[in-house]
Amino acid sequence: MATARLSIDLDAIAANWRRLDSMSAPGTQTGAVVKADAYGCGAGPVAAALARAGARRFFVALAEEAITVRDALGPGPQINVLSGHMPGDARLIRDLDLTPMLNSIEQIMRHAEGLPGHPFGIQLDTGMNRLGLEMSEWEAVAPMVLELGPELIMSHLCCADEPDHPMNDEQLGAFHAMTDGCGVPRSLSATGGILLGERFHFDLTRPGIGLHGARPFAAGLPALRLSLPVIQLREVAEGEIVGYGGTWQAEGPTLVATLSAGYADGLFRALSGQATLWAGDVPCPLIGRVSMDLITVDVSHLESVPDTLDILGPHQRVDDLADIAGTIGYEVMTALGPRYLRTYSGQGA
Repeated sequence: MATARLSIDLDAIAANWRRLDSMSAPGTQTGAVVKADAYGCGAGPVAAALARAGARRFFVALAEEAITVRDALGPGPQINVLSGHMPGDARLIRDLDLTPMLNSIEQIMRHAEGLPGHPFGIQLDTGMNRLGLEMSEWEAVAPMVLELGPELIMSHLCCADEPDHPMNDEQLGAFHAMTDGCGVPRSLSATGGILLGERFHFDLTRPGIGLHGARPFAAGLPALRLSLPVIQLREVAEGEIVGYGGTWQAEGPTLVATLSAGYADGLFRALSGQATLWAGDVPCPLIGRVSMDLITVDVSHLESVPDTLDILGPHQRVDDLADIAGTIGYEVMTALGPRYLRTYSGQGA
């Protein structure tokens, strides 16, 4: 089989959630962000594992993403929609019992008129200038909105992965100014905010990337192994080239393995000639350019070539690969393509 295998450790994800939950202030609920198909890991299995671990509030980016999550969770756990109530969302919000995080006066009116009495939350802009009501807008509608009874008021930190960045305290101050005394549960922090300390925790935290053991929660357990099948071995003579553009040339006789995965599967071209594959504990250099469906690896030093080589695993985590590609772990994870066979270990209980 030429399909690469993405192995996801649900017990590691659950353990990371419990660890982040233990770091939260007393009385703070810990939710779970499972948007973008749980960062590429499969929203259904991941959400179910987190529910078994104790999570009761989940966050998705779009109402459509909640279909898989609700199917996995069943009735009961709350699913919040970060994009709010968009045109055409009313049926999904009602039928799946979703809680939209309303981001504008327009959305507030749409929700009040289209689904009167249905639960909702509010998102405020405290300085990121991306989603949410600004101070002047909130002041204008807060009395009316609070009368309707929002279940949650939230904002989002833009620099939480930099603990010393002044924007963290600026946004914290703005959030207090906009919400103190409102009588509604509040949420400001995702993974990075949890690590900033209890001042940022309020009533609910929303870990996402940290559930997978990636930065900024680098102390978490790694949850992913990506194993790529070897589909051909060839002996390359000294002076011959490998791959598009002839960017790699053999300095001597070389045994080259061609592996089934490429930039169509989320292995960025920036990894060309830079990344490492692993045969157990033995590193094997990626040579030549990453192409759409294939990469090539020097395996000359191996006593025997295994059926698969790992590009993610205990020796090279998501953030290591991101550093090589000049990006961030979020992009590496969410780029992991649909052609991978996703398999799961553990239950997350």
